[in-house]
Amino acid sequence: MRTPAPPGPVPPAPPEPATTPAGVRATARIAAVADGRGATALPLLAGEGPLALRRTRGTGAEAGVMLVGAMSAPLGGDHLTVEASAGPGARLALASAAATLALPGRGGEPARYDVRLTLAEDSAVRWMPEPLVSVRGSDLRVRTRAELAPTARLLLREEQVLGRSGEEPGLLRSRLTVTRGGIPLLDQELACGPGAPGGWDGPAGLAGHRTLGQLLVVDPAFTASPPTAAVLGEFAAVTPLAGPAVLVTALAPDALRLREVLDAACRTYGW
Repeated sequence: MRTPAPPGPVPPAPPEPATTPAGVRATARIAAVADGRGATALPLLAGEGPLALRRTRGTGAEAGVMLVGAMSAPLGGDHLTVEASAGPGARLALASAAATLALPGRGGEPARYDVRLTLAEDSAVRWMPEPLVSVRGSDLRVRTRAELAPTARLLLREEQVLGRSGEEPGLLRSRLTVTRGGIPLLDQELACGPGAPGGWDGPAGLAGHRTLGQLLVVDPAFTASPPTAAVLGEFAAVTPLAGPAVLVTALAPDALRLREVLDAACRTYGW
């Protein structure tokens, strides 16, 4: 059973998501444009079904958007999509109000969660959602794609929690691809949980950890002053990419420690 969101101010009713025997199909669409007065406007802010959107106060010229779960999702068979674009000079901060729980469906079908980010010249986007929790019995495929103009900036955080407290995880497959000026900058994939390739939890994989995450920062300023490779504690590393970008990857025993590591990296490399 899906659980409604907590009560609050009643917004206009969003469009109804498409529902098929396999699950819910829903898309959230966000467009940000520079308003010519030093701020950012949101001419498009439309969510469906479990993907409700709320305007929030941004920092400086940023427009803020919060993704609010309107019901339990994604369940097996669901296909959710978030599409966000930032026009020339726009500043956009995207976040989620709570962790996303990947839940098993009745028929055993996998769920899909796609995020598509498009950044025009001189734009900046921060995509900082709360953790994704892979619940036992679930099967979720996450695909994040970002297309950047050469002068755009991107700050992207991903956090995965494998199972709730004392619980084995479901199957989680995640892929992140980033292009800059049409040239591939990063393309990586991971698979964890039952059904993932052998060794995912071994010494060469997660080594028993149940939370993992990464912070990607793409910033033209790195062209003049590129970050250097470094180790952050015992299970976190800083990897400069072949472009004005840096990738921080981390493992941790719990979500709190993971967030501490990624927040420290954000203070060092982000904005």
